[in-house]
Amino acid sequence: MNGGRKRWELDGRAWSNDRVTYPHAHYTAAEQDGTIRALRDEVLKHQRAGKQLLDVRSPEEYRGERMHMPDYPNEGAIRGGHIPGANNVPWPMNCNEDGTFKTAKELETLYLRDLKMKRRSPTIAYCRIGERSSLTWFVLKYLLGFGNVKNYDGSWLEWGNCVGVPIVKGAAPGGAVAATAAAAHAS
Repeated sequence: MNGGRKRWELDGRAWSNDRVTYPHAHYTAAEQDGTIRALRDEVLKHQRAGKQLLDVRSPEEYRGERMHMPDYPNEGAIRGGHIPGANNVPWPMNCNEDGTFKTAKELETLYLRDLKMKRRSPTIAYCRIGERSSLTWFVLKYLLGFGNVKNYDGSWLEWGNCVGVPIVKGAAPGGAVAATAAAAHAS
């Protein structure tokens, strides 16, 4: 559904509060898919190699001023900041006000022209717990055709609590991508 719940509501579609029940079932998860999921050690190697990292949290979270999204409890990570070398593009920048995805041209402008990201370069996206970055993963993988993009589902909750991993506080050097992204999102 392009637009999700927000678009559904804006379109005036029916809502239901009915409780849904399903028969009991047994489910066994398959092994993790390493082609789409990055774990901490892989992220650390990726960072040390200077490969593409994308922090999709708010600019305040990225700079280490907040530890969580606004209106959410402060839970989890004990340190704030971002992974060194990560660009910051808050996840809502992928969407229009009605919740639908921006056009391919708008997304290409943001990621390929403004950030100078490369579709063929290994890329890892992260947020606080991996849910916001999963949307950006989808955008990069399926809307922009990035061939090797992964989601770090441990994300900042894991990284911000790890001993011995590098953390940077403040804006990105050479001008803040976060500031550019926030300004573009506000317009």
